[in-house]
Amino acid sequence: MRLSRRGLLRAGLAGTAATALGGLTSGCAVPTGSTGRNMVLWYWDGGLGDTVLKKARARYDHAVDLRAVKIGGYYRSKLITTMASRAHIPDIAGLKGEDMASYLPNADQFVDLRTLGADKYRNQYLSWKWDQGIADDGSMIGFPIDCGPVAHFYQYTVFRKAGLPYEPADVSRELNTWEKFFAAGEQLRKRIPGTSLLSDVNAVFENAVQQGSRRYVDKDRHFIGDQEHVRAAWALAVEAKRRGIVSDLVTGTPDQLSAVQDGKLPSQLGASWATNDLKSGVPRTKGRWRVADMPVRPSNSGGSFLSITKACREPEQAFEIIAWILDPANQAQGFADAGLFPSTPASYGVRQLREPDPFFGGQVTMDVFGPAAQKIAVAYNSPYDVALGQPIRDEIKNVGVLGKDPKTAWSDAMSKCRRIADHLGVSY
Repeated sequence: MRLSRRGLLRAGLAGTAATALGGLTSGCAVPTGSTGRNMVLWYWDGGLGDTVLKKARARYDHAVDLRAVKIGGYYRSKLITTMASRAHIPDIAGLKGEDMASYLPNADQFVDLRTLGADKYRNQYLSWKWDQGIADDGSMIGFPIDCGPVAHFYQYTVFRKAGLPYEPADVSRELNTWEKFFAAGEQLRKRIPGTSLLSDVNAVFENAVQQGSRRYVDKDRHFIGDQEHVRAAWALAVEAKRRGIVSDLVTGTPDQLSAVQDGKLPSQLGASWATNDLKSGVPRTKGRWRVADMPVRPSNSGGSFLSITKACREPEQAFEIIAWILDPANQAQGFADAGLFPSTPASYGVRQLREPDPFFGGQVTMDVFGPAAQKIAVAYNSPYDVALGQPIRDEIKNVGVLGKDPKTAWSDAMSKCRRIADHLGVSY
């Protein structure tokens, strides 16, 4: 059993926007990049599908020598360092979704994709996802790769044994509010002692925030993490702890994965990519799982972009490659290869995405994830959201895992946020 790669990513999200592309001089000329037929694309493990990259190399071999380089370790730091050094900069660079807002203030370091004809493709993509790649000045630096619509994963037989709804349509309908979801967790624990509906309170807090249209900092660079939308998410997470529907286990640890495998944690709120995490992390649970809608409305977790750096000497050719790699047919292949959920709704009807999945009891999971992806709320993502959201995430985790008093935890979170806001020049 292994830890989700995206779970590992979240551990590094506390970097502040103040370091985003730190050291780059606005508008500087970048002398390096592709030479002759060479064109370099940077991505990370699982960031793009291998089949599509192989086909892209063959398709464009007459024009360029496309080299797709998989970058290990801290991808964002390596990209920033390379761009700041103005040497060996990739022509095409992947930009992780959780880091996207930190790149936008430095949009002048990337080619504005609108100048290459990106707008003609806009209608093929989820509108909220497309907008995430656009900077405040209107320039577009990120072309959508994937997204991560969140749904409710649950173990069919455990829910049935607990007297809960167990068919996906019934679970979606009858557990469609947080109150009904929490009540189901109480019934589960009562009917099957030792079970918990969710691993931790963070699943409630994070998804409740992501369901809305506001985060932690607004467009006017004002801290809003102390306002009602965050307070309500915090209260829901505290309520989940009080009602005993969450475990004391830390997500991704061997003990937590063992509990999932044994049916003691038979439910989770996870993004589409969690299907692969379950298959590889707890393979012996094959056939037990089903997928239903999450309470209230879907949220999104994850999803990335491709960009063209100013170092690229052949941006028109680079854009042609990007647009082809990320068209609906190839996004469907990316989902098959690497679990990259398409940002192109036309992909949702492709035959290979509509195959019954034996791991989920023969369910066609696209019937849940496809509609969910199209219902994500549009939200402004500030470069400062990561830094100013992290203290709140840390403190709600302290409530859930350590039993810290919620009022003290909230006060401590706000104190930390004020100090960080002062450092970053964010008002509150």
